[in-house]
Amino acid sequence: MSTIELSAENFEKTVESNGIVLVDWWAPWCGPCRVFGPVFEKASEKHADIVFGKINTDEQKDLAQAFNIRSIPTLFIFREKVLLFAEAGSLPASALDQVIEKVRSLDMDEVRAKIAEEEAKEAAGGDSAGEGP
Repeated sequence: MSTIELSAENFEKTVESNGIVLVDWWAPWCGPCRVFGPVFEKASEKHADIVFGKINTDEQKDLAQAFNIRSIPTLFIFREKVLLFAEAGSLPASALDQVIEKVRSLDMDEVRAKIAEEEAKEAAGGDSAGEGP
């Protein structure tokens, strides 16, 4: 599968309706983005069961702002609607393959349990922070 263009209109549906989604935040004027583009495209052909999407930050400014994109290229990897990887910078093909395999091998029940545990800790800490002297 080749890459698809993501926008505010199809981003949420794409992440929610696919198991693993890689997102390349990029812009046409960005040199490192132009270097990473072919690496991303080749990986999309190698991993046909994964959705590879590209978001042009010049055209999707609101979406980039919503996700706090400060530098490009930035790579996001979602699995089962959970953002597991977010890193700025261009990855070589071997590193991209390694990250993909790590994401594939994760036990998502374990990941969700850890997220729930962290959220519970934050909620407990947040509730008592404003109490008393």
